[in-house]
Amino acid sequence: MATADLTILALGRPDPSASAYIAEIQRRLAAQDRVRYLMHAMGTSLEGETADILAVVGELHAVPFDMGIPRVYTVLKLDERRDRPQTLADKVASVEARLAEG
Repeated sequence: MATADLTILALGRPDPSASAYIAEIQRRLAAQDRVRYLMHAMGTSLEGETADILAVVGELHAVPFDMGIPRVYTVLKLDERRDRPQTLADKVASVEARLAEG
């Protein structure tokens, strides 16, 4: 099980807003069933098998190109544990438990 943080930047777009590209990326994520995902203000968190995450990221990286953008910059942070499964929710709960300890 792996978790990841993904940001895809469409460079050279005519408008400073990126929401059209982000919305299409989210539509493509909704249409697949290989990885779980959660959009946040600065990107998207992914959860699943490493190979599936990498395959989906490759497909999503192409979205701005499909929309006519000449350059795409993608940032992927990937965290994989092989000693035990760990979900996005597990990671947040671990920190919250430590905060509750005082």
